[in-house]
Amino acid sequence: MARVSGPGEGYINGAVSLPLTRRFAAPSPFGRGELLRMPAMFANKEILVKSRIGALILLTITASFIVTPTARAQAAPPATAAETSTVDDTISASEADAAPSRKFITWNEFDGKYVTARVGGGFLYEFNAYAQSDESKQQFAMHPQEKVRDFRVLLKGTFKFFKRPVTYQFGYMYDAALGEWRVRQSGIMVDVPEILGSIFVGRAKEGFSLNKVMVGYAGWTNERFTMNDAMIPILADGVKWLGHDKKHHMLWNLGIFKDWISQKESFSTYDHQVVGRIAWLPKMADTDKTVLHIGLGARYGVPKDHRLQPRSRPESFTAPYFLDTGKFDVNNTKMLGPEVYYRPGSLLIGSEYFFQKVDAPQSGNPLFHGGDVFVSWLATGEVRTYNTRGGYFNGVVPAHSIFSGGRGAWELVGRFSYTDLDGGTLRGGKFWRITPMVNWHMSPNMRLEMVYGYGSLDKFNITGGTQFFQTRIQFQL
Repeated sequence: MARVSGPGEGYINGAVSLPLTRRFAAPSPFGRGELLRMPAMFANKEILVKSRIGALILLTITASFIVTPTARAQAAPPATAAETSTVDDTISASEADAAPSRKFITWNEFDGKYVTARVGGGFLYEFNAYAQSDESKQQFAMHPQEKVRDFRVLLKGTFKFFKRPVTYQFGYMYDAALGEWRVRQSGIMVDVPEILGSIFVGRAKEGFSLNKVMVGYAGWTNERFTMNDAMIPILADGVKWLGHDKKHHMLWNLGIFKDWISQKESFSTYDHQVVGRIAWLPKMADTDKTVLHIGLGARYGVPKDHRLQPRSRPESFTAPYFLDTGKFDVNNTKMLGPEVYYRPGSLLIGSEYFFQKVDAPQSGNPLFHGGDVFVSWLATGEVRTYNTRGGYFNGVVPAHSIFSGGRGAWELVGRFSYTDLDGGTLRGGKFWRITPMVNWHMSPNMRLEMVYGYGSLDKFNITGGTQFFQTRIQFQL
């Protein structure tokens, strides 16, 4: 990498360094100042970033003309009562991985005498670039990178030959971390009103954390916060009871999981675990589009081979693991996670915070903790529906899709996250990040994300600052 000497010199990864004209003091919320040097221009780096981001946007706009050509020739279908409602009281074996609520196509659906079937899928493609302080470069080397984030094929439907509702899902996904196709959320769900809910058997989300339960395509940010990814496996195999009590405005889930057939999966870090979550909805009114969700998750787990390695990327999939304790001997882990979400119409405010106590005498029985707080505002007036059976928010459905001549839905998001993996004798690092971003929901099936972030990592006795420039397009069927 070339270096230009002189006052205010600095680096931008992947490009020739140029003189700096400004310095920005980036104060930490914990009272420690940091100095992050900013370039006056990006030179080759700027051209690379702009061209690739421009290519993604052009691809998205082009796709809007070819994905559903017939839809552009007609007005959007009138919204049904279910679509205009801000409360969703349905659930199936797909849970949060349900299909977009407004349909533009039907060729992928089958409705037979004994079974229904729907073929769906999803595709995520992203580009990430970084600007690091000198201290950050001493911690990690980071370079611009584009990558397929997710590619999945889904088959879901209903079995009609049972006396009670029985739904199923089979998910087959490209694991970008392993570079392999693997079975993902798959199983059967049976409605059991006698116990105020449903029973799911198969591979699914554990049920800890509202943000984790939601499918990644529906989230308000491009990645979950660092503590969430460090502590909770994305999936697990087992049995889960999802219940709800409308009269008392309560919902819950309780699951028992065992890695009998998932030992070789990338998500399998625990031999067995018991996970529960309960939520109270003191305010849930469709008339004024208001929801208040107050929940608490609890988790007990025994790591596979009694070895554990909490780690997380800095909310950027192509970045290295900023936070990493390394592997250490563990007997078990216990975790609590309070969560609060308030949705007054088009505004959504939420926060989650996790505490994990690790029974690991040789490492000083560490306590890890972290969480996030965010604000999301749909400037075009849409409202995220809340699912009362699963306790999560659905994806955004634009009032006027670009396929019918509309402008889609525009969402402004701001988030602060913090994670502390320094505990006992372990030094996994401390990291905080501020993330403002914009989501353009062009239709229920298409979305473009434009993200900026600034993060600070305290690790290796160095505190380094990193800027994140990220964009992602996603398609759902």
